[in-house]
Amino acid sequence: MKSISIEYYKSPCGELILGSLSDELVLCDWRYRRMRFAIDKRIKVRAGAEYVEESSSTIELAKAQLNEYFAGGRKVLDVPLRSIGTDFQKSVWEQLQMVPFGQTATYLDLAQAMGKPESVRAVANANGANALSIFVPCHRIIGSNRALVGYAGGLQAKRKLLDLENESQSELPLIA
Repeated sequence: MKSISIEYYKSPCGELILGSLSDELVLCDWRYRRMRFAIDKRIKVRAGAEYVEESSSTIELAKAQLNEYFAGGRKVLDVPLRSIGTDFQKSVWEQLQMVPFGQTATYLDLAQAMGKPESVRAVANANGANALSIFVPCHRIIGSNRALVGYAGGLQAKRKLLDLENESQSELPLIA
């Protein structure tokens, strides 16, 4: 059986799990999120692999880029990624990568950009299933009322990420 190398990374916003398969990052997710078991199961089953706690060159590259990002010196993360999910989830995650650094969009914006304006709820669910946080910037998605809503790393982490990218984002209210 193949193995997915995993390592824990302490970010200024909380602890992440980084995982690589071959030369691609398949996991950059919040260690203590509610959907931890479901996300891990999906990745392991679809990849036909088990987690092994060890580093890899891909994880080291991801850590270096995250360090630069959190220090304010990197706006584009370009580690090779492999999204593991359904075709619909992958299409949502591709659309998420179109939201530029320092900008935000709503679930409706994503659904409309995909040509599926009636799929807002499905888009929101796929957004929540993203296992490549920060690299696939689901933190840039806000509610239609411009408030911070739902984030796997917690709303405080989401606020910190948006503040890092754009100081004006700190005016958004938190909605639990």
